[in-house]
Amino acid sequence: MNLEIDPSLQWLLATTMVLYVIGMYLIGYYAQRKIHGTEDFLVAGRKLPFSLAWMTLLATWFGAGTLLAAADEVRREGLQAAALDPFGAGVCLLLAGLFFAGPLWRMELLTVPDFFRRKFGVAAELIASCIMVPSYFGWVAAQFVALAGVLQLFFGIDPMFGLALVAIIGTGYTLMGGMWSVTLTDAVQISLVLVGLVVLAVVALGELGAGSVWNGLVRVGQETEPEMLRPFPTENIAAMLGWLGVFLTGALGNLPGQDLMQRVFAAKSASTARWACLVAGLFYLSFGLLPLLLALVGNLLFPDDVTSEILPALAHAFLHPVVAVVFVVAMLSAVLSTIDSAILSPASVLAENVLSKFLGQDSLSLNRYSVLAVALCSLGLAYLGENAYELLETAYVLTLVGLFVPLTIGLYSQPQSGRPALASMGIGVGVWGLHFVLGCETFLPGVPLIGTWQLPLSLAATGCSLVGYFLLEPPWKIQWGSPAKIAITGEKNCSPD
Repeated sequence: MNLEIDPSLQWLLATTMVLYVIGMYLIGYYAQRKIHGTEDFLVAGRKLPFSLAWMTLLATWFGAGTLLAAADEVRREGLQAAALDPFGAGVCLLLAGLFFAGPLWRMELLTVPDFFRRKFGVAAELIASCIMVPSYFGWVAAQFVALAGVLQLFFGIDPMFGLALVAIIGTGYTLMGGMWSVTLTDAVQISLVLVGLVVLAVVALGELGAGSVWNGLVRVGQETEPEMLRPFPTENIAAMLGWLGVFLTGALGNLPGQDLMQRVFAAKSASTARWACLVAGLFYLSFGLLPLLLALVGNLLFPDDVTSEILPALAHAFLHPVVAVVFVVAMLSAVLSTIDSAILSPASVLAENVLSKFLGQDSLSLNRYSVLAVALCSLGLAYLGENAYELLETAYVLTLVGLFVPLTIGLYSQPQSGRPALASMGIGVGVWGLHFVLGCETFLPGVPLIGTWQLPLSLAATGCSLVGYFLLEPPWKIQWGSPAKIAITGEKNCSPD
């Protein structure tokens, strides 16, 4: 299917995109005036109101994965392919609001590794940083590639140049205003995305239903194969365990993520942080279903073409050319909103928890240099090719297997030593890394009893991380309690000993 727009409309799309980028940079320039120190740059001075807090949370994850990858996977495999995104990611936001946002906000942190330093000591802080920072490079590189591909599709721009252009645009306004730039631009970007999705869904369903949106929905339900509509597999335990592993990777693995928690820290109050996560989660699950619905609509409208990216295909086929241009810009907005967040998050960890310990430079300058470093590393990874950045994309599992257990236990207890956290991180990452190097997708494949269950590697490694923690600090010796009742302010100065 040819998705190129009419040459006479290329100028309109190009002009709209240029004006859009100029608008984002004007917002970045405005945000720069709010930056007076590191706290302003990293967590917007802890002043984000509810309206901005939930929108930036939603925009952070509503990127190429939700709009393009998840939709195309669902088109080929059915709703079961949405276990990670949007189902897992949406539930992650809800869990963050229920159990993590409030107590973590009260700790007045700048980064997630700051938590590990307070609870478990400097060694745990450094290891947590080393686990976290590389996990973002593949994600950023994938966004660069997705956006460069769109530029090649509509304008014939060589990907070698397109990748650099995308990196410069996304990094520029992030560099100017930090979290304030990211938040304000996110609010504009996610608004465009949601409006564009609703318009495309109404038009596509109307086309399928001969003018009736309701008839289009009925046709999707009646004519789609039943197995394509099942949200999770039911044929056997192995399939269910595999789906559960992917779902929980999204639901739990993102909880220690700096991109999520940086927005929690930036909220103006604990209540704002909690409700922002809950509302963002509900919106993510609701609007995240629209690309999945459009994927199923595409199967009925284009049954002979399952290779094209379905959302651009539907926009090209059924939207008025001018509206299609607006939708393309909205789609670009979604990717850019992910790029700026994905760059700022590891950069803040790199500057605050690693480089600051070895360099005596001003913290704000160090953060800006780190933004450039992360962008350059991600760009280099994108230039290396799909295999390279997809390899590092899998590193997002590291936050689950290495950080989730000590973060959760540390939040709801008062650790007496840093050793349990170090053991937990080392064992979780070690088990996952060994299997990954050996090319094993399940835990101990071929081992009697265990191998026959085909345990998902991510869940098994997380379980090993939990065992590692409890080996050095058994649960009956842990000082459990509500985070509100635990002394969580001030440096703990834990040592590995």
